[in-house]
Amino acid sequence: MSFSFQVNSSDGAARTGVICTNRGEIRTPAFMPVGTAATVKGQTVEMVLQSGADILLGNTYHLMLRPGAEEINQLGGLHNFMNWSRPILTDSGGFQVMSLAKLRKMTEEGVTFQSHIDGSTHVLTPERSMEIQRLLGSDIQMVLDECTPYPCTKEEARISMELSLRWAERSKIAFSGQTDNACFGIIQGGIYEDLRHNSLEGLKQIGFDGYAIGGLAVGEGQEHMFRVLDSIASIMPVDHPRYLMGVGKPADLVGAVLRGVDMFDCVIPTRSGRHGQAFTRYGTINLRNARHAQDPRPIDPESNFEPSCQYSRAYYHHLFKAEELLGPILLTWHNLRYYQDLMAEMRNAIEAKGLGVFIERFEFDQARGDLTSIG
Repeated sequence: MSFSFQVNSSDGAARTGVICTNRGEIRTPAFMPVGTAATVKGQTVEMVLQSGADILLGNTYHLMLRPGAEEINQLGGLHNFMNWSRPILTDSGGFQVMSLAKLRKMTEEGVTFQSHIDGSTHVLTPERSMEIQRLLGSDIQMVLDECTPYPCTKEEARISMELSLRWAERSKIAFSGQTDNACFGIIQGGIYEDLRHNSLEGLKQIGFDGYAIGGLAVGEGQEHMFRVLDSIASIMPVDHPRYLMGVGKPADLVGAVLRGVDMFDCVIPTRSGRHGQAFTRYGTINLRNARHAQDPRPIDPESNFEPSCQYSRAYYHHLFKAEELLGPILLTWHNLRYYQDLMAEMRNAIEAKGLGVFIERFEFDQARGDLTSIG
């Protein structure tokens, strides 16, 4: 089965659909847990599956540095290496080069950088990025781009966007010949709407299996992010998946689905879980806070998911205060399930033409906040 995407239902700009790959179907809107270094931190693949995920994200930058793409390929590819049989999307490494790498030097050819791990020097070009993703066995490969920083001038954003377009064309050429996997282009242009339009039009001329919106969630704020999404929604290809990279908090996901986005990834649910923050229908709670020390309630008494309903808040508080590994493991598991449940609820609401009602209830519950009293 080759890559395909089908829209099944819509409610305004929001839509549900199914992405078909050789390794299974992806229900959209979809949230991809981040398995940067061939692992979703603190989770087994069985736990990730039980949370409801259809697809994981891996990362070119991290895996090329350790253990190496060629090494993973020799061990049967990334799916076999991490024992995950379902689809994997790999980010090209552009964002990590910007945010993590030392002494990076950008040229037309690519980027030369020093590893944040050991200081060793590496060169990442569009061709090498696509080769690494092929060696990993990725089901959805992302073009190499420059993640435009925020803030920046319009001229800086234009130069960066045009470089990313040229790299996208080279990436697509390097990807050519793969018939079972997919290649997504990445829209850049900062917060400047005309540059975003130019980027998208250039990518459409090259032709990709899906279109990602990059360079957001980098400090610009939700208002700017939603304005960018609004500005390009009407010219996004209807019959291709739309992927908002690196986003985000629950309210970000809800607002982006309302604007027609199909796919998301973010480290927030796992990172928050490692630091004692739980996501709930009534907002976030910090289980390190003293008010939870004697609280016998579960995180979510309405859930039937083990980490959400079978352990008290007092127990979680104890685990984090005692620095026991079980605390981050269980809370990450809970957060991943919360995110997957949120996506499932939005899919159901769209199918029922009731997304507006769902959003009203979501915003009311989030504003209400978590009850502080016991019982």
